[in-house]
Amino acid sequence: MKIQILGMGCSKCHILFNNTQAALQELGLPAELEKVEDFDRIAQAGVLQTPALRVDGKVILSGQTATVERLKSLLADCQSASSPSGNAQAKH
Repeated sequence: MKIQILGMGCSKCHILFNNTQAALQELGLPAELEKVEDFDRIAQAGVLQTPALRVDGKVILSGQTATVERLKSLLADCQSASSPSGNAQAKH
């Protein structure tokens, strides 16, 4: 699973990244976690409001943060819809 946090580095972006990282660790899900702070890449993803959470190319959350518990639910749903790939890694 490839997970991207899209945003320009604001405090909400950092919260979403940290909460996503915690949710992945608590669930034990294998995933690649990446921060995307480049405006062109964010625009290419079709994101109009940041922060945004994108899983395997699909934006599942935009313009808001989420609690670790909510993220665990969202990520578990995404995991059940796809097959696992790779290891949990954080890219900054």
